[in-house]
Amino acid sequence: MENHDELVKKLLEKDELFRNAYKTHRDYENQLEKLQKKPRLSSTETAEKNKIKKLKLALKDEMEKKISEYRLKEKGA
Repeated sequence: MENHDELVKKLLEKDELFRNAYKTHRDYENQLEKLQKKPRLSSTETAEKNKIKKLKLALKDEMEKKISEYRLKEKGA
């Protein structure tokens, strides 16, 4: 059975939707890192940070679902 990182690599190669979700997730991560480096956030930046966190989490859930589905498919094959 393949480990998590191997499955991610396979899905990045094979699945365009997964690849797009992965790229967007990384973009959100970079945006959060920039915000977290600031000593203080305005109320707008705080709202943006919270929004990005929610979007990032939704993408993570979507990617984990794809990984689980791929595991089941490979197990059944």
